[in-house]
Amino acid sequence: MTSVPTPIPSRTQYVQEEIKRRILTGQLTPGQALVETDLAAQFGVSKTPVREALKTLAGTGLVVMNQYKGVTVRMVDADMAREVYDVRLLLEPEALRRTVHRRARLDEAAAALARSDSATDTAQRSLANREFHRALYAPCGNPLLGRMLDEVRDQAALVSAVAWAADPSWEREAAEHREILELALAGDAQGASRALRDHIASFVRRAFPEAADAEDGTL
Repeated sequence: MTSVPTPIPSRTQYVQEEIKRRILTGQLTPGQALVETDLAAQFGVSKTPVREALKTLAGTGLVVMNQYKGVTVRMVDADMAREVYDVRLLLEPEALRRTVHRRARLDEAAAALARSDSATDTAQRSLANREFHRALYAPCGNPLLGRMLDEVRDQAALVSAVAWAADPSWEREAAEHREILELALAGDAQGASRALRDHIASFVRRAFPEAADAEDGTL
C-alpha cells in the first residue's frame, strides 16, 4: 500500500500560523507593531510570505493594516468584544441546538475538554478551548452557519487571550464546558443551547462589563 505523503505547509502558511499562535498566546500583544523585515528575519524567509500572511490575518481581524502606522496586532476593547460576542450569541447556541437535534457525535468535543483539563500552559488551553467550541457547532448540518462562526473564531480567541491575561478563569469555564457537554450528550438541545449562551454572555460580561446592555440583558 502506497503511503500518502503529509503535505508540507507553504512558507506563507507557516508564517501565518506562527504569527497567529503568538498573538493568541500573548507573545504578541494588542497594539504591537508587526514589522515585515523583523518577522522575515525571525522566520528565515523573504518579506513576501510575511506580507501575504499579514494580509490574511488582517482579513480574519487579528491584525490591522494602516497606511501610516503600518501593521499592528488588533486592539481589544469593549466595542470589539461586543461585536464579536454578539455574533457568537446569535449563531453559536442555535448551531449547538441543531447539532444535538441531529444526534451528531460529540467525541471531538469530549476530547478537546480532556485536553484542556490536562493542559500545562495557556497556549494548550486556548487551543483546546477553540477546538471544544468548534466541535459543538461544526456538526450542525448547515455548512454556511459553521463557516460564519469560523470567521469570528480568531477574533473571539483574541478577546479571550486578553481577558485571561488579566483574570485567568480556566476552572470556571471548564466547569461550564462540562455542563454544556453533559446536556448535549443527554439530548437536551434547548438546555445545552441555553447553557452555551449563558457561558458566552457571562464570559464577556466578566471581562468587559462595559459591553453589557442593561436594557435587554444582552451584549
